[in-house]
Amino acid sequence: MAGPTTTGDFRWKSPPQPPPKQQQNISDSDSDSGSDLDNNNNNHQQHRHNDLSNSIFKAYLDCHTSSSSSPSSIELAKIQSFLSSSSSGAVSCLICLERIKRTDPTWSCTSSCFAVFHLYCIQGWARQCLDVHAALAVTRPSTAETEPVWNCPKCRSSYQGSKIPSRYLCYCGKEQDPPADNPWILPHSCGEVCERPLSDNCGHRCLLLCHPGPCASCPKLVKAKCFCGGVEDVRRCGHKLFSCGDVCGSVLDCEIHKCREICHDGECPPCRERAVYRCSCGKVKEEKDCCERVFRCEGSCENELDCGKHVCERGCHSGQCGLCPYQGKRSCPCGKKFYQGLSCDVLAPLCGGTCDKVLGCGYHRCPERCHRGPCLETCRIVVTKSCRCGGTKKQVPCRQELVCERRCQRMRDCETHPCRRRCCDGECPPCSEICGKKLRCRNHKCQSPCHRGQCAPCPIMVSISCACGQTHIEVPCGTEKNQRPPRCRKLCNITPLCRHGQNQKPHKCHYGACPPCRLPCDEEYPCGHKCNLRCHGPRPPPNREFILKPTKKMLNIHPESTPGSPCPRCPELVWRPCVGHHLAAERMMVCSDKTQFACDNLCGNPLPCGNHYCSFTCHPLEIRSSSLDKRSESCEKCELRCRKERSPRCQHPCPRRCHPEDCPPCKTLVKRSCHCGAMVHAFECIEYNTLSEKDQSKARSCRGPCHRKLPNCTHLCPEICHPGQCPSPDKCGKKVVVRCKCLTLKKEWLCKDVQAAHRAAGSDPKDVQKNQFGVGLLPCDSNCKSKLQMAESVLQQRNVKEIEEKEEPSGKNATKRRKRRERGQDVKETSRLQKLTVATKKVVMVVMLITVLVAVSYYGYKGILWLSDWMNEVEEQRQKSRRYPRI
Repeated sequence: MAGPTTTGDFRWKSPPQPPPKQQQNISDSDSDSGSDLDNNNNNHQQHRHNDLSNSIFKAYLDCHTSSSSSPSSIELAKIQSFLSSSSSGAVSCLICLERIKRTDPTWSCTSSCFAVFHLYCIQGWARQCLDVHAALAVTRPSTAETEPVWNCPKCRSSYQGSKIPSRYLCYCGKEQDPPADNPWILPHSCGEVCERPLSDNCGHRCLLLCHPGPCASCPKLVKAKCFCGGVEDVRRCGHKLFSCGDVCGSVLDCEIHKCREICHDGECPPCRERAVYRCSCGKVKEEKDCCERVFRCEGSCENELDCGKHVCERGCHSGQCGLCPYQGKRSCPCGKKFYQGLSCDVLAPLCGGTCDKVLGCGYHRCPERCHRGPCLETCRIVVTKSCRCGGTKKQVPCRQELVCERRCQRMRDCETHPCRRRCCDGECPPCSEICGKKLRCRNHKCQSPCHRGQCAPCPIMVSISCACGQTHIEVPCGTEKNQRPPRCRKLCNITPLCRHGQNQKPHKCHYGACPPCRLPCDEEYPCGHKCNLRCHGPRPPPNREFILKPTKKMLNIHPESTPGSPCPRCPELVWRPCVGHHLAAERMMVCSDKTQFACDNLCGNPLPCGNHYCSFTCHPLEIRSSSLDKRSESCEKCELRCRKERSPRCQHPCPRRCHPEDCPPCKTLVKRSCHCGAMVHAFECIEYNTLSEKDQSKARSCRGPCHRKLPNCTHLCPEICHPGQCPSPDKCGKKVVVRCKCLTLKKEWLCKDVQAAHRAAGSDPKDVQKNQFGVGLLPCDSNCKSKLQMAESVLQQRNVKEIEEKEEPSGKNATKRRKRRERGQDVKETSRLQKLTVATKKVVMVVMLITVLVAVSYYGYKGILWLSDWMNEVEEQRQKSRRYPRI
């Protein structure tokens, strides 16, 4: 019985859904929340998946780290695929095609497929299978003898009817109702060691944590021999059957040769040694393999028997041919009468009776007389027969089967198609039509024979891959529309087309377009600046968007690369000179803006005369012969007098109009005084300026005594008129009158001695006044002191008189100031009537101000309301004019 897909007389109905459980605080990976929530939980789910894998495989990996042999990577990969799909929420129930949530009770097949289903879905599926079997037992009593079973919807493994799952167990089956609120335990797992017996019946148990899917091979270390038994090694219990790699060497079935194959599992192959062998009768020789050395030729034996009258009619055989079959006790052809002592070359006579051998029909006997050879092939006796449906009786030959022309109108087990078989015996055969109904996946049709009830789930698994195809996951057909492409950890292999291809940060495999380059453009403008915008160069052609089944048209479309946009005009700010290139007249302008401007300064460019500059306002230059000689035809014409510096240089201007050539020699008389300033000489400017400094000094000398004052004293220089400072001013030999401090005593000293005495006293002779030169150098005596006392007394009397004269006018001024201050402090007294008038005026002003503010706010509010109503009316008129335009 194949479950509800084969027979049954009613349609499968979805079992009632269990009541919703209380919402858990932990985010469920397979909940149907929005894409934003899924994106936020991706990193957390990925981290959790790695932790779950590490914790589940920890015991298994710890067990095999000490050995050099590694476990089967295929088995671990298969288990890890179950883990990844379970932890990422990609597990779907094949019956209802809904995602299996963390809190949903589940049941998993333990036979071969290990598929996970909702507990209430598999219970409804099993009950339907048993109901179909019970319905068949009513219509077909032969099926009632078989034990009712139900099948796994995926692998079709059979389970007894008494084994309908009724409890929600973990994967290993140890814990009922495993916890769903622990994020560090795999969903629907108890978190303990699996301990299920391993599949190869080695006596050990699974060491992984409670997990979906098959258990891995046994990782225990045991001593095992190779297939040929020549090598003994310590191996994993799950991989203890191994080949040593040497020649087998076991004796083959021929018991002559030995096996030359590499150490192998199972029996040795047949011996293939080639040699020439005879057939069983010894007449034919052929080259055969050793395993085919015993063979028979196609000829007959034809050896003479012991009687000497007959030959052996058997085919090629070995051994003796045996006795002649025509010797000894013999019977007639029908076997009723026996003869003894007949010669082997004489035929047994016929008995003359009826043959009576059972014919081929199995009911009647041969009516002929005893005869040699076979009896009639077909029975010709006429009998009365009934057809299979029992509706017709007729006399027909025994060999002929009676079939009426009546068509069976009963419905077959599928309850869709009638039997339509001629003369049906009541047990209509199963429907031979193909079901052809669309499965719940909506992608395929049921290929089973026509049946009643729910079709079996689609057994096809759909592979969803990433953009590069190196990472893929398998999901049940029909659930792929709700799945997302797997996250690929490989790097994107699309080469960037912008100028930052080698410097871009690599990114992972993706669908659609690559992320835009986020580096600055740095493209250099012709002006020398660089583009500071984000890279806007060409972008490579994007991958196609994630589509589960792209059409042929989509596969034939080759997306083109997106061309980059050119860099915008240079936005840098630079200082741009005016059209006249004046200093300090630059303006801050955008580099790409080539607009010229004129400043408010004068042109200032050299005129054609080469001596003066243009006095027009700033204007563009039309002719630029060089950077040093900027001339313009639009500049003014020079009408000024020549101001060019003459050569040799002099201070007299050229009398001619402004000219570009050299000026004529200067004939102006120049007055120069002699060195001592006693007389003035007159020279021609050109003549005087052409002399050297030494000749000019000689020409200016008056050749008389120098009349300049010496620097350290009041005497004149005694030398002849000379340039520069006077020589030896400290050796003046003139006589100077020296006095005491009170000017009572006096003497004559040489000027140089007086200078020395001032220096000795700590004063510079240059700083001494003319009337004090030589004063105080002589010491005072007793006469000098008496004179000094008289002078001090007279001076004190003068100071007292001066003080008294100053105090008298100060007193008069003080009285005037006091009167003014007293006059200003007089306060004018005001009456009560004046105070009341002032207060009333203030109150009236405040009331008027408040009234004006209230009036302004009221009428302003009214005006705003009127303006709003007017605008609404205008808008309504516009809407009407648009709806009903004038014709």
